[in-house]
Amino acid sequence: MRQPIHTKKENPMQTHSFCDLTGPRQSTIGDGGKRPSTGMTIRKGTEQVNQPKRSTKIGRNDPCPCGSGKKYKKCCASKTPRQAPRHHPEKPKIRLKSPADVEAIRRAGQLVIRTLDLVEAHLAPGITTESINTLVHAFTIENGATPAPLNYRGYPKSVCVSVNEVICHGIPGKRVLNDGDIVNVDVTSILNGYYADANKTYFIGTPGNDARKIVAVARESLKAGMKMVRPGNAVGDIGWAIQTYAEAQGCSVVREFVGHGVGFDFHEPPQITHFGNRGEGVQLIPGMVFTIEPMINLGGHELNILDDRWTAVTRDSSLSAQFEQTLLVTETGCESLTPYPL
Repeated sequence: MRQPIHTKKENPMQTHSFCDLTGPRQSTIGDGGKRPSTGMTIRKGTEQVNQPKRSTKIGRNDPCPCGSGKKYKKCCASKTPRQAPRHHPEKPKIRLKSPADVEAIRRAGQLVIRTLDLVEAHLAPGITTESINTLVHAFTIENGATPAPLNYRGYPKSVCVSVNEVICHGIPGKRVLNDGDIVNVDVTSILNGYYADANKTYFIGTPGNDARKIVAVARESLKAGMKMVRPGNAVGDIGWAIQTYAEAQGCSVVREFVGHGVGFDFHEPPQITHFGNRGEGVQLIPGMVFTIEPMINLGGHELNILDDRWTAVTRDSSLSAQFEQTLLVTETGCESLTPYPL
């Protein structure tokens, strides 16, 4: 799920989002904004869902963050000393992930991918976007996790479903999917206190030429960005690679929404822009975990926000597509913690 980009010149009430899933209220750059308070309870139908705010301190009797199901004192606590998160030497707000953290995020990522696979198996002309939300919500809860979007800054559903000209943050409802549509499904799950985030764009029925093109360019744009993730490169290298590729195909890159750090919280520093210049921005070092999620439009990059204050659509009504994965910077490159073929 995307985070909205913010600069000092912008009016926070005129920017919009969920790439931080923040709706029209804008977070400050690299901060991800305020989250719901600890222990906030959300009711969905007859079900109760708790939106946890994870503390970096793990109690000995808490579930082990590696996802084993054992208490921490009987699992990873006996293997390695408990350590507070390390921080990026240039940007102390960027919290690096330990091997135990990475394993826990990987487990959450596996659930995200299973959820997307389940959705894909049910996609067909005639279904509503609300039915996708029902499927995602039930499957997430059944697997002991929490759907991160639900009630995050007032977002009313458990998943974002964006059809055709919708760039992101489409709210599931009565809209019916038709033959030839494209639909992006964006899933973020919280499992044992850790977050993972991924999305895909799917064809409904038989796609037209424009649909085939924009989905292919969006997929390749993510690949181009991922190739730049390695120690020593900068955040700007990712955006440069994506923008260079997408614009060479005659498409455009959305500016208002960006990728973000993830794992301990829904949105963390740094922000990952999908456009920019080589060598600019924070340096990438092992232990960083963040999303890359370029939103690519067939026409211009300009957008509008609908009256629901969430749904972002292309201003020229052109098609928009997106693919997203949660990535770990390793010693030699990167690893996807939400892997699927591109």
